[in-house]
Amino acid sequence: MSDKNTTVTTTMKAISQDTLGAPEVLQEVEVPRPKPGIGQIVVAVHAAGLNPTDYKHRSSGLFLGEPPFVLGWDVSGVVEAVGLGVALFKPGDEVLGMLPYPYGAGSHAEYVAGPARAFVPKPAGLSHVEAGALPLVGLTAWQALVDIAQVAPGQRVLVQAAAGGVGHVAVQIAKERGAYVIGTASAAKHEFVRGLGADEVVDYRTTDVAAEVRDIDVALDTLGGEDRLRSLDVLKPGGILVSLLPGQFGDVAARAAELGVRATDMLVEHDQAGMRAVTELVESGKLTVHVADTYPLAEAAKAHAEGDTGRVTGKLVLTVRP
Repeated sequence: MSDKNTTVTTTMKAISQDTLGAPEVLQEVEVPRPKPGIGQIVVAVHAAGLNPTDYKHRSSGLFLGEPPFVLGWDVSGVVEAVGLGVALFKPGDEVLGMLPYPYGAGSHAEYVAGPARAFVPKPAGLSHVEAGALPLVGLTAWQALVDIAQVAPGQRVLVQAAAGGVGHVAVQIAKERGAYVIGTASAAKHEFVRGLGADEVVDYRTTDVAAEVRDIDVALDTLGGEDRLRSLDVLKPGGILVSLLPGQFGDVAARAAELGVRATDMLVEHDQAGMRAVTELVESGKLTVHVADTYPLAEAAKAHAEGDTGRVTGKLVLTVRP
């Protein structure tokens, strides 16, 4: 016999926006709770990381176009429900993952649905906050350095913005691969970057990196613009530049051909095998994710304002459940 007093909640809180613009356009709203589709799971979100792509989508729409939309690709939480055909997870499992980029956004909410194979089990020793900070930056660094550049022991790797979200993870992955790592960062962050394992740190504010650094096998461009083009000058013949900011790549490709080096763009992809590899590094103590600050979901606008400064060391995380 059913309990007539039982109330089934069909809505949830989420951070959305009706217009593009500054952090103030973000607002907490009530929206329908997702249901799992075929091959999907619904996750009760405990923590969700913020990334520069969130700030860019908020202000420009980028790949998502015009709002309204709910941002967020990072997620750590507990499986609430599973859809038809899902055998890897069951309700109650703790998971972390990255929703399919770019069109799978939506983790800045109390619940989110996504493909089961976008998730992996959360390591028991990792808090939800740490796990929520890891997926997008972990997969980006892994795919750039391992899948694309195939970093090998003894190679020289340059990581731009080495104290940032992707950068601080990339330094650790490159070191784990046996590379000699040079990072760029402001002077105040040099100790932090050295603590990650970097062999050298260059102050990009006072030093011409392209003039100071030479014979690089792999350069990771997290900055774009003129820095991307100038990064080619640090490469040795046959070296590769991997840029995380696709677009207007023609000049760079032509210049790379002249110099006898390679250059490629990339966008991060959800990838269960890559996510497992990254979490294995975490479990083995070879990789940590640095959380600079946390904000409750309702204060997402404040978190975006901090992210917009471009001075965050590591990651910012929205906390949804205690």
